[in-house]
Amino acid sequence: HPSVNTVSILSLPLPELSKKLRDGSLPPDHVFYAYVGKALQIATETNCITEYLQESETHLRKAKLMGKQGLLYGVPVSIKDSIDCQGHDSTLGFIKNLNKPAAEDSVVVQVLRRQGAIPFVKTNVPQSLISYDCRNLIFGQTYNPLLYTRSPGGSSGGEGALIGGGGSILGFGTDVGGSLRFPAAFCGVCALKPTGNRLSKRGIMSGVVGQKAVAAAVGPMAKNVESLALCLRALLCEDMFSLDSTVPPLPFNEEVYSSTQPLRIGYYETDFFTMPSPAMRRAVRETKQLLEEAGHTLVPFELTNVDHVIFNFCVRGMFADGGASFVRKFKGELERGGMGLFFWLAKAPHWLKTVLFWIAKPFVPRFSSVIASMRANTVDEVWSLHHEIEEFCHQFIAQWKKLNLDVMLCPMLGPALRIGYPEKLSVAVSYTMLYNALDFPAGVVPVTLVTDEDEEALKDYKGYYRDWWDRTLAKAFRGSEGMPVAVQCVALPWQEELCLRFMKEVETL
Repeated sequence: HPSVNTVSILSLPLPELSKKLRDGSLPPDHVFYAYVGKALQIATETNCITEYLQESETHLRKAKLMGKQGLLYGVPVSIKDSIDCQGHDSTLGFIKNLNKPAAEDSVVVQVLRRQGAIPFVKTNVPQSLISYDCRNLIFGQTYNPLLYTRSPGGSSGGEGALIGGGGSILGFGTDVGGSLRFPAAFCGVCALKPTGNRLSKRGIMSGVVGQKAVAAAVGPMAKNVESLALCLRALLCEDMFSLDSTVPPLPFNEEVYSSTQPLRIGYYETDFFTMPSPAMRRAVRETKQLLEEAGHTLVPFELTNVDHVIFNFCVRGMFADGGASFVRKFKGELERGGMGLFFWLAKAPHWLKTVLFWIAKPFVPRFSSVIASMRANTVDEVWSLHHEIEEFCHQFIAQWKKLNLDVMLCPMLGPALRIGYPEKLSVAVSYTMLYNALDFPAGVVPVTLVTDEDEEALKDYKGYYRDWWDRTLAKAFRGSEGMPVAVQCVALPWQEELCLRFMKEVETL
């Protein structure tokens, strides 16, 4: 339509856009088609969309008839492949899941619709979701909108690419080891992984079903923090609690989010497991300095035993059956990506794993730990593992409270790795996965760009183990001048509003 200025529509931040939609100064179809056009362009460039939700046009007409109800009235929203939308496949990148449309919307999508939002596309994921790249045999590889040789991150990679490229103003993904935070950090946008049960996971497909060691969560991604807050205000409503009674009825706490009290912030520059890239370390240091100048108190936080958390809690917890059920998912599927070695390990007999463990231990200690954690556990062992994770969580909280912290500033893997590298570097998820094991809310905010100095300093990158993984990570970071680098903001369980308030502070500074 010649009178529609799509450029000005696409440049509006979500809070402003939704205000204009609600007060009637912007017609919802103008907004809808502006985003459909932009999404199509970004999809052509990055291959991030798996499906257009045709019925969104009907929902748009219905929303107009129903009047301007809901905080997200008329807002077009993108949805990750694994989140059920009635009448559409949730493939997880598996061919066997094609032509198996969902019988009903997931609870999150139902609540979005009741809040007036218009889900309009589904976005790409890596096969099985257990990866932070974004490629499968059905839809192919998704590219980073900022630099096509880079991964957009995963497993919510299609979301990261679409929002990072400006083709969606608000999107939804899931996170079991960083799957919301990687794409946000790699594509230069914001994301929030809430506490596992703050938003309903009904109708959301998972890569590993039934495991309780590492908490999965569903959450929003957007260009800025205010948009995430608006989204949570809309979702934490009566509908969410009545459609899924297992979700605690905690409405959005406005007072906490809008408070201006100075914060006591814990921070660390490294977890002594994955050596941060020079840009990542600088991002944390500069953010810490700005926060101190703004009157907040920063307290060093000592992380220990992250290797034990990663191998013993996360890998062993997620694959407590020795990976058997995970391997079964791939039966009859062609692609396995970089999972070849993993599959081989999952299928290898116990005696062979034991032999390999002892051979590998002196030369590649991290690989031997992976072998050790890839064995089938007895029920007794799984229970004691769950108990150990609980104990670890209470110790972590005790350390947090002893320092009297409000929130924590942490590194976030970055800049974006080259395409094909994330699947070789599954160990580099330590910064994100820690907070899935603890089930703390964690958000990502981009704070800086990679400089030539960072690139120069990368030549001395050795890593803590100096093994094949460390050498490969250095290669994966190379050539990233101008790419965004983010920090991670963390709060205690159920304190999403405080987490967002801290993210907003970081973003503003």
